[in-house]
Amino acid sequence: MPVYTLDEIIRATGGRLITRGPEEFKGLSIDSRTIGEGELFIALRGERFDGHDFLDDALRTGGGAIVSYPPAIPPRGKCIIHVNNTLKALQAIARQRRKSRDTEVIAVTGTNGKTTTKEMISLILERRYSILRSQGNLNNQIGLPLSLSRLNGEEVAVLEMGASREGDIRELCEIALPDMGVLTNVAPAHLEGFGSIEKVKRTKLEMLDFIRTLFLNCNDERLSDLPDVLAEREIELITFGLDPACDVWADRLSFRRDGIDFRLHAPDGRVEDVSLRVLGKFNVMNALAAAAVALRKGMDLGEIGDALSEFSGITMRIEIRDLDGATLISDLYNANPASMEEAVKELVRLKERRAIAVLGDMLELGAYGEEAHRKLGRWLAGLPVDVLITVGELTEFTHQEFRRHNGAGREAVHLREATKAHSLLREMVREGDTVLVKGSRGMRMERVIEG
Repeated sequence: MPVYTLDEIIRATGGRLITRGPEEFKGLSIDSRTIGEGELFIALRGERFDGHDFLDDALRTGGGAIVSYPPAIPPRGKCIIHVNNTLKALQAIARQRRKSRDTEVIAVTGTNGKTTTKEMISLILERRYSILRSQGNLNNQIGLPLSLSRLNGEEVAVLEMGASREGDIRELCEIALPDMGVLTNVAPAHLEGFGSIEKVKRTKLEMLDFIRTLFLNCNDERLSDLPDVLAEREIELITFGLDPACDVWADRLSFRRDGIDFRLHAPDGRVEDVSLRVLGKFNVMNALAAAAVALRKGMDLGEIGDALSEFSGITMRIEIRDLDGATLISDLYNANPASMEEAVKELVRLKERRAIAVLGDMLELGAYGEEAHRKLGRWLAGLPVDVLITVGELTEFTHQEFRRHNGAGREAVHLREATKAHSLLREMVREGDTVLVKGSRGMRMERVIEG
């Protein structure tokens, strides 16, 4: 575990010591329920919570706390450090820890595939290097510094960076100071905060002011102008994709029921057969991004192929299970137009008898929300989807367009709640069916398949 000295904390935050306690701490925590013995509690304040309300609980176990307003009765034997903004203090500590360690930082961003790509990169590189990776999908202004604060002499840190508004990636890069960046793709998502896909792209590219090497998806048309942009900067460009023009590329894709086989091509012409245990063509792209990073770090193709074959996926991303003789595809973590399209493609590919799509709202699309859901309905009408069950408010537009363009008269049902979809699915599903359940995290689509 990383150890922080009191002096290190004071220097990083510029805080004022109110009461003195331990001279060092075993780590940082923002949760009074899980704080470890001797850790330093940071009392963050949010829209729906205030860590100061749990200060007494945290100090029973922790060695001290960083606060933005001191307790009325200072505790004995515990360090209380006063700062103006506790979130900024957390970020400053993480940045100082990064600057004080000789660690190469790899930032992973993009609309889709960030977490999977981060995990694939880490799985490969840890065969040769000591690795720090972002915990889960902790990729925002709180999660990233929390992950980075665990840095304790590792050779490489692989950090996921998410964004919901302009400036987010720049803020995260100012904390993590990345050496390399991976850009998986750019697609419509979080448009409620961004306003346009162009702003999404511009935000992802904020990392260019920090990195020396960029790994770029060369099959994303929205990123096709990047090589010209990078020509004006001293940034090494390494591309990956499904085209021989890419530096790292794949061909001979063969889809199994439990994964994908493909041939991996390195820039020097070497090839390696790779067998993934996860579904989705998009996961080949994630694997190529990871392979490109590993090759740049001097890894052998054989090592890369072996490591990728061990990757078993991420919880709540595309998972397959048996459902009373039917095949259930659950993809419950999140949804935007691009990821929804890829999931439906997997449903159609795996279909044996009936294909049943149970789809929840795609949230955070702002003014683009209605059009995105209508477009989804029109697209679905042209696919061999036998039954469409939509859940929520926005998917009513999907339901309308599917019925309007569905000349074959296939079954379509719209419901407001996921629990009602659960009851309907139990009555409807038959042996041999293939069922997809997907929607944004806020829709809690796991309720469709619980039990």
